[in-house]
Amino acid sequence: MSRPLASLILAGLFAAGCGSPGDPLPPSLNIPETVTDLRAQQIGDRLLVRFTLPALTTDGVALRRFRRIELRVGPPPDGQFDTERWAAQAQEIPVAAERPGPVEIAVPVSQWAGRELILGLRAYGPKGRPGAWSNLLAVQIAAPLPRPEDLRAEATADGVRLSWRTASAPEGLRFRIFRRGPQQTSPEIVGESAEPAFLDPGAAFDTTWLYSVQAFLKSGEQEALSELSDTVGIRPEDRFPPAPPSGLQATPGLGSIELLWEPNQEPDLQGYRVWRAAPDETLAPITGILALPAYSDRNIEPGKKYRYAVSAVDLRGNESAPSTPVEVLAP
Repeated sequence: MSRPLASLILAGLFAAGCGSPGDPLPPSLNIPETVTDLRAQQIGDRLLVRFTLPALTTDGVALRRFRRIELRVGPPPDGQFDTERWAAQAQEIPVAAERPGPVEIAVPVSQWAGRELILGLRAYGPKGRPGAWSNLLAVQIAAPLPRPEDLRAEATADGVRLSWRTASAPEGLRFRIFRRGPQQTSPEIVGESAEPAFLDPGAAFDTTWLYSVQAFLKSGEQEALSELSDTVGIRPEDRFPPAPPSGLQATPGLGSIELLWEPNQEPDLQGYRVWRAAPDETLAPITGILALPAYSDRNIEPGKKYRYAVSAVDLRGNESAPSTPVEVLAP
């Protein structure tokens, strides 16, 4: 086969395999996708607004920058709701964000206390064309809640007791208590209270704990928050003795006096100590620390009266006061 003919055949095969080119695509309009996660939370006299700016246009082109973010906040218009009428009278809130991703801004709202607000936003692409309005959000604005003040922490035998003050207490006001331990990077909620006081039984001794408190008020599905209180720290130490043992009984035995009492229920109990006194003497300990709630006293004089009491000792050496004494005549 001659070289010119072979070249023609190859050219024909190549043309058949490639097909004909399609029509050229029109340039992107750069209209941003719609924001779908607009949300807000009232904290004190401001509304914390959060949303995520889209990374794509409506035709799937990556967005790197926005011309403008239009966030509007205002009460609903009279009559049947219409988005454009609402937007025309709503206040525009400046948003400095220019790139895709999460955004958080604070909007002062004390001037709207007691009213319903509608929030919505739309993003403008680099060519100035706006996307559709986001999900519209209705928020009932409450009067700013009082910030808990003068937070105090005190170690008790039952846990850390917190107390604080509030300037006022609207009906239904409650408080959330936050605690952060040494291995935690952020505080966790450990409980709620309807009163300006709280007992945290889960705060272990010999550990540093940081506490803060926040007031909240529920209204239907919504919740207004106060500003967080100042943080207070405490490292509780166990200086709290067990309860004195109860139910002490003394029974004469064969050359002994047998003592029995009710066992203590403290989880850190180490044991018990027995105290004794003759009629004209002061109670004094006669044993070391006993593991069991029983003792047999054989160091007695026949016919002599004795008074007995028992104390409880925990693992840190904290000792209770002696129990109510009992008197018995030695056999």
